[in-house]
Amino acid sequence: MKYLKLIKYQNLLLLVMMQLVFRYLFLTQSYIDLALTDFNYLLLVLSTVCIAAGGAVMQHIMNYEEDEIKQPKYRLVGATISEAAAYNWYIGLTIVGVGIGFYLANVIYKPTFASLFVLVATLLYVQATNLKQIPLVSNCITALLVAISIAVIALFDVFPATDAANKVRMSEVFGILIDYAVLGFGLTLIKELLHDLKNKETDDMLGNNTVATRFGLIKAKSLVGLLLLVVLVAILFYCNAFLFELTIALSFILLTMVGPLLFIGIKLITSTTRKEFALLERLLQVVLFCSILSVAVIVYTLKHA
Repeated sequence: MKYLKLIKYQNLLLLVMMQLVFRYLFLTQSYIDLALTDFNYLLLVLSTVCIAAGGAVMQHIMNYEEDEIKQPKYRLVGATISEAAAYNWYIGLTIVGVGIGFYLANVIYKPTFASLFVLVATLLYVQATNLKQIPLVSNCITALLVAISIAVIALFDVFPATDAANKVRMSEVFGILIDYAVLGFGLTLIKELLHDLKNKETDDMLGNNTVATRFGLIKAKSLVGLLLLVVLVAILFYCNAFLFELTIALSFILLTMVGPLLFIGIKLITSTTRKEFALLERLLQVVLFCSILSVAVIVYTLKHA
C-alpha cells in the first residue's frame, strides 16, 4: 500500500471515470461503429492511467524536499519509500503505458498514433523536472494532458472506424469529443491556477515561481476571472446553439456547471485566504466531474425527448 500512495487517487479515478463515461454512456449509446473491442478499450484506459500515474510518481520524486515542508506527515520519497524504488515505479508504469499504446496503435492499423503516448509521457517528465518553475506553462501542460485523454478516444475508437458511408455521423461524434476536450482543458487550467492561488504563501516561502507568486494575487485572480468568463461564454453559446430545446440536459448544465462557475467568479473577487481558494478549487473539481456526466445526460435527453 505504501507504494500506491505515490499515485494521486482522485485525479486517476476522475480520468478513469471520464474515459468510461465517454465510451459506455456516449459512444455505445450513439449506435455508431467503434474501432476498439471492450477489452482493447480497457487497455486504452489502463495505458492512460499508467502514464498519468508515472507522471505523478515523478512529481513526488522531484518535489520530495518541498513535500517535507508543505506536508511532512505525508512525505513519501526519502521517508517511507526510497528514491530508487520511486524511480523503478516511474519507469515500470511508463513502460507499461507506452507499450500498451504501441500495441493499440497497431491494432487499429495506425502505428504512428503510438507517438501520442510517447509525447504524453515526455511532457509529464519534462513538466516535473524542468518546467515546474515556469509560470503558466506547467499549468497548461496539466490541462493539455486532460484534453489529450479525451481526444485519444476520438483518435483510437472513432476515427479508425470512419468510412464513406458513416463519415457524416462519425464526424459529428468526433467533433463532440473534441469540444469536450477543449472544455476539459479550460476547466483544468482554471483548477490548476486556483491551486496556485491556494498555495501562494507556501510557494512564496519556498521560492516557487508560479503565476500567483510571479505576478501577484490581483493579476493572478484577474487571469482566472478572464478564463472563467471565456469558459462560461463558450458553455452558454453551446447550450444556445445545440441544447436549447433539450430541457433536462440544459437544466443539468445550468445547475451543475454554469451556476457554480458564476459563484466561483463572484467569490473569487473577495477571496484572499488559503481556505477560500481551497473551497473554490474543490467546487471547480465538482464542475469538472459534472461536465463529464453532462454528455451522458445529453444522450439520455435525446433518447427521451
